[in-house]
Amino acid sequence: MNHLIVVAHPVEDSLTMGLMRAYEAELGKLGHNHRTYDLYRMGFDPVLTARDLAQVDVDHPAPADVVQAQEDIRAADVLTVIYPIWWMAMPAIMKGYIDRVFARGFAYESLDGVVHGLLSGKKAVLITISGAPLSVLVGNGRWDAAQVLQDTHIFRSTGFELLEHLHFGQVAPQLPNDIAEQHMARVRFCARHHFPEGLSPDANGGS
Repeated sequence: MNHLIVVAHPVEDSLTMGLMRAYEAELGKLGHNHRTYDLYRMGFDPVLTARDLAQVDVDHPAPADVVQAQEDIRAADVLTVIYPIWWMAMPAIMKGYIDRVFARGFAYESLDGVVHGLLSGKKAVLITISGAPLSVLVGNGRWDAAQVLQDTHIFRSTGFELLEHLHFGQVAPQLPNDIAEQHMARVRFCARHHFPEGLSPDANGGS
């Protein structure tokens, strides 16, 4: 299978990036192809411009970075998105990626306010991190809001089959090594559970 991983965290040695590397490595061991968009390190421009919103045609093509990002989604069987939850939302750079890449005519069409997803047949995995424990987010209703706005409104509404939203709560700076390793084990299990070895016979490794 072909996987596209999109990750957002400004600190390269953060738990978010560590989880991405563990997940990426596990996919490689299982024989899957993968490409990774590390939005901060690649300097992805999150700013939605008038050109992005213009009707795309031969005379007004989409910006090259958007075209490439959309082609990489088309080529992927699975999209995995990894990010910390800040103020109950994804980082601005990740939201900008969604705004620019998940464009009308590519990810969805809308008629009379009803969205029709155009990415059916693809699967998605969300991996998120928060400082608050998941039990607290569930108890105060904020987790339901996050799932509606992110899981459903973005990914399911554009046609993805959401396999799992794996969340790591109560994450703080200087996380004890044993807890961090437990988190790494969970993310590796997620990859093995959903994408067993042998599903990609022509895989040649990662990007």
